[in-house]
Formats: sequence, C-alpha cells, structure tokens
Amino acid sequence: MPKTSRKTEIPLSPNAVTVLERRYLKRDEEGKVLETPAAMFQRVAHTIASAETRLKTGVDARQLEKDFFRMITSLEFMPNSPTLMNAGRELGQLSACFVLPVGDSMEEIFESIKNTALIHKSGGGTGFAFSRIRPANDVVSSTKGVSSGPISFMKVFDAATETIKQGGTRRGANMGILRVDHPDIMDFIMAKRDQTVLTNFNISVGMTEAFMEAVEVDGDYEIINPRTGKPMQKLPARKVFDHIVDMAWHNGEPGIIFLDRLNRDNPTPQVGEIEATNPCGEQPLLPYESCNLGSINLARFILDGDVDWNRLGETVRLATRFLDNVIEVNNYPIPEIDQMTRANRKIGLGVMGWADMLILLGIPYNSESAVELGGKVMKFINDTSHQMSIELAEERGAFPNFKGSIFDVKGGKKIRNATCTTIAPTGTISIISNTSSGVEPLFAVSYIRQVLDNDKLIEVHPLFEKIARERGFYSRELMEKIAEHGTVQDIAEIPEDIRRVFVTSHDITPEDHVRMQAAFQEHCDNAVSKTVNFCNDATRDDVAKVYRLAYQTGCKGVTIYRDGSRDMQVLSVKKSEEKSAPEVPMEVEKKSHKRERPRALKGSTYQMETGCGPLYVTINEDHKGAFELFTTMGKAGGCAASQCEAIGRLVSLAWRSGVQARQAVKQMIGISCHKPAGFGANRITSCADAVAKAIELHMLPEGDAPTRFVGNGGACPDCGGPVEHEGGCCVCHACGYSECA
Repeated sequence: MPKTSRKTEIPLSPNAVTVLERRYLKRDEEGKVLETPAAMFQRVAHTIASAETRLKTGVDARQLEKDFFRMITSLEFMPNSPTLMNAGRELGQLSACFVLPVGDSMEEIFESIKNTALIHKSGGGTGFAFSRIRPANDVVSSTKGVSSGPISFMKVFDAATETIKQGGTRRGANMGILRVDHPDIMDFIMAKRDQTVLTNFNISVGMTEAFMEAVEVDGDYEIINPRTGKPMQKLPARKVFDHIVDMAWHNGEPGIIFLDRLNRDNPTPQVGEIEATNPCGEQPLLPYESCNLGSINLARFILDGDVDWNRLGETVRLATRFLDNVIEVNNYPIPEIDQMTRANRKIGLGVMGWADMLILLGIPYNSESAVELGGKVMKFINDTSHQMSIELAEERGAFPNFKGSIFDVKGGKKIRNATCTTIAPTGTISIISNTSSGVEPLFAVSYIRQVLDNDKLIEVHPLFEKIARERGFYSRELMEKIAEHGTVQDIAEIPEDIRRVFVTSHDITPEDHVRMQAAFQEHCDNAVSKTVNFCNDATRDDVAKVYRLAYQTGCKGVTIYRDGSRDMQVLSVKKSEEKSAPEVPMEVEKKSHKRERPRALKGSTYQMETGCGPLYVTINEDHKGAFELFTTMGKAGGCAASQCEAIGRLVSLAWRSGVQARQAVKQMIGISCHKPAGFGANRITSCADAVAKAIELHMLPEGDAPTRFVGNGGACPDCGGPVEHEGGCCVCHACGYSECA
C-alpha cells in the first residue's frame, strides 16, 4: 500500500480526531494507536480501488485510489463505519446491515442465532422478522406440546447479542419486526413496556395496507396463523393502532414499517419477499442480504449561495462506483450472505449535512422552500446514481438477479445495482465529517458538557459560532444561555434572521419532520431513517396524527420520540410522600479527627427513582448533624448498586471527618449518566444525583423547595455529552457513542 505523506491536511475537528482515535484507527495489543487518520483514509481508498484490478475493468486503479482519497479526506463523502474500520485489515467485513431469516423450527431459529453471533462479531447489525414463528400456545406436533411464541425467542436473540462485543469497537444491534396480523401482535406491542427486556432490540410493527385501511374506517382485520396460513380471528384495527400509539407515546417503541410499500418497491420480487429491515429501519433487505452504505456531505456543495450541482453530480458518480467496489472486496461473514449480496448488489448512497446546507443557504428547515429543495436534491442524487449504475452495468455487467427484476419486467436498461440510494442515520461519520446528521434538523445550537471537577465545556454549532463572531454578538455568557434554554428562538440578543434559520428538532412541528422525510422518501430506492421529535407534553392524538400523515405522504416507516418519555417510563410507581426532615445543624466541624459512631443513631430513608431502578437512601445523624449515609438499590447487585455503596461510604467518611453535608450535595448534584429518570423538578440525572437530592431533602426546613438543576436530558456513557434520539437510537455527537452500533 502506498505511504501517505505526512503533509496531508484533512479538515478534521477535535471531536472528529477523538472519535477516530477511539473507534476507527488501528491499535496494537496494548491499545496504542498505530495509524493516523490520513493513513486510515489511504488504507480505505487503496483497498476499495483494488476492486478495479480484480474486475479487470481497465480503469487506472492508482488514479481511482487518489480520487477516492480526495473525496473522503475533503469530507465530501464518507462510507459506513465498518468500511472505515475494516477495509485493508484482517477482518475485512465492510457492510453495516444484514437481514437474517427466522424460520418456525428450532433448528432454523438457532441457526439464525449462530449467524447473528458471527455478524455481530464482524461489526454488523442485524434485522429479523419473527412473523413466521407460530404463536404462543399453538400446537407443536413433534413434541405434542405448545409453542412459546416469537417473543420468547426474541429474548434468546437478545441474550446472545448481550454476550458479544463487536471487535471492541461496535455493540450488537438488532431490529425485530412482527406483522400486525400475527396472533401475538398485542404482546409484541407491549414487549418493551419493561425497559429492562430486549435491550439490544429496536422493535417495529409491520403494517399492511389492509390494516391501515381498516384503521381509517374503524373496521376489523384478520389475524393469520403463520403455521397454517389461515385466519384465526378478527381484531378491531383502531384498538390495535391505539395500543401502538400508546406505547410509542410512552417510550418511543414500537416504530412502524409499511410492509406492503417495502414490497411494492422490492426490485427482485422473483427472489423473495421483504419482511425485515436493518436496525435503524432504513434498509429493507431480503433474507441473507447485506447492504453497504455511504453518505454525501451536502454542506460541502455550496457555491456562490447555491447548490453546486456539477460538483455534486461528480461526487455521486464517484461514490456510486466506490460502493459497488465495496461489494467486490468485502469479506462476508457467512456464504449465504456472500451469495445473496453479490446476486443483488444493493448499495445505499445517502446524505448528511442537510440541516447545515439549509443554514448556509439561509433557508429555515421548517419551510416550504426547504421541503421543495430536499426533494430536488434527492431526485438529483437518485437519478445520477442510477445513471452511473447503468454505466457500470455496461462496463461490468448487470446484477445477476436482473432477469425477472422490476427493471427487466419494465423493459429498462440493465443496471449494476438493484438499489442505489438509502438515507441512513449518520451518527459517527457525521462527527468525522463535522456536519449535521442525515436529514435531521439540528439537535442543539449550543449545549453544556460537564467534565471532571464540575467544569463545564460549552459546545457551540460551528456555523452559529462563526456567524455570531462575524456579526459581533458572540459571548460565552450568551452561548451558556442558549444551552440552558435549548433554543435560540426566544433570545432577544440574537438577530431575528439568525433565529429564523437556526431551528432545532424541538423548534419545528412533528408535521414538519414528516413532510421533510416524505420529500426525501419520494426519490429514495430504500427508506429514510428519521426521528420525529415531540415535546414532553405532546398527546397520544399528536402521535396518531403523525403516523397517519406518514402513511398518507408515502413514507415507508416512521420512528417517534417524545422528549423525556423513556425516562418517565421508569417512574411507574408513584413516589410516596416523605415525612419532613428535621432541620440539620450546619455548623462547620472544626476538628480534623473522625467522629466515632455511637451505638444507636436516628435518621430517615428516602426513595429516589433513578434510571437503574428505585434507590433507597438512608441518612443518620448524631448530635452534630449528618453522620452516615447508606444506599440500597431496588434491584440488588450489579454496577449501579456497587457504585452507590461506594458513594455512601465516601460520603459517610467525609461527614465524620468534618465535611459539611451541603458540600456533598454540591459535588454530586447534576452529575449525569446515560440513564436519567423523570422530568422537570423531579428529574434524576444519575444515581449520584439521586443521593445528592436525597441529602438536600433531608437538610431542608419543612416547606422549602429543593434546588432545580438544569440537566441536559441524558448523558453519554462514554464522554458525558448529551445524547440525541435519531433513527430509533441514542447517539452522542460529542464522541460518537451509539446505542445501535
């Protein structure tokens, strides 16, 4: 492989470098980083260009390698994470998403579990349809017993995923889909009411046209036994729909996928039926198919206040060739996937930086102009990619399953790839590219990240900071104010024209989210991954309206998230009223020696609801004030319980050594973790925060209100930055952490 010049300059942000060093660059056995970002990009460009030699296309592979390297290092295009991680390395698995079949026999089910383990080990995510499994309590003729149903087997898949760490870089992620006409559909809808089960799954209900039509007229629809293929009963469609809406309102799941629409656009119906998607829902695939994805950074294609269509077209063509080459050099985890992927050659070229492009053009995200431009941009990308795929077919041959495909039936030209475009959540690759994620609006203009010793780092969107400095209204105090407000819309110091353009996901209506998704979906072969954000006080009717609008506007699925809903779900038991605590003396203990514990002490116990379950905090006093603190987790054992015990011991030692109770509160209040609970004044951001608030309650005179701490809505478990819900996953744009790989 050619050596990269040390003078190669890549416009990487500090966050991008951090993400690359943590998750992408080669390391030795001791964890020492062995390559630079430039060397990694060179490794990827060289490996993917080498497909030209294998295919004997006559294209100059060395020149193409330079073109690929320039395209990636200019941050105009970025392939999916497995390609960046594994191209040119021993593992060599370059695809992000897979779908595996799940049959109705024990042998088929556990064969699929084995293949899931191999895929997760190689760095991929998996999607499954569990609709072929006979319902719970159905007959099992071989044993004369009864079936346990699809949900019980999903838990086996979940447990298997939990044990696998994907090469030290990516977590296992799954999508579980069940048809709405499966007999166990009601149990499936409610499956994740308990947030401690199926933690490695996103789940979605596979909607049919018949079901949606029955919802509209408030009619019944048939439930089909997959074992016999015969109707078992009828259910009221609107009642089932309302249950789906209710659960999505509670915690964001299940999502919905319109199965008939996926199969309407299935390019190879002669090969099989599409039953499932990848973990984030944007990539419908046949059983044993995989797809490699990549995204164009739209923010890089602005010239003189307009879209640079010529350069965008050149990049789309080059990126399409890049993704087709990935199929040739890919090392697939099992032979069945190798065969099916090469037979259909699906690629998924998408976009990121859409919100940034709109800002650079001065167009508000929530405007008709933005929706119109979104459709125009995606149509251009889709058409250009298809044309390039037709040219690749002339050069290399059509995909092997072309005969009988929709292209063949409609008499179209031979094409190299069964699909060309997909809009995926771009997570970490958008951080590397220093741009906004997918087609989502901005998550925040400014936010606060807490680090050690209670220091606060103010993170500001680079375009906003640039404009604020140029126009003279930048200040750290203003950025901190924006972070606390969560929006710029009601801050008078910011000019109106700037407020109009810098809208965030919660500044726009759910209908605006859906209309933008639909604009991109109209010109996308596969599907669009996008989260429709609701404020916390949104109603179930609001969610239902969005589901209907997504159906009416041609979307292939939709994921919603109501702010704070997953956290509120933890508060399933109403907190009992606590007795008022006596006022605690606050005088400073002058002596430095540790107070001895009397034989008996009096105190109070406080129940605090945390993201890890109920935490019981006991505070005992002696004649001088707070003396010791004990904690008990509602669910004994595990990391949370041990950490809380450690906190209790250290706080007790501090108090007995003369530290004031209020100092312990000051040190712990507001510490965030990735599992906050509650909202508003009752929000608990971590177990440490719960302990601090219990102490504060204990110290308060009767009738006084506790301090309100403005949290960030959930913290990344890796870096403490705020997490954003996008594409059905929690993603940290500070360090690249993702719940869904």
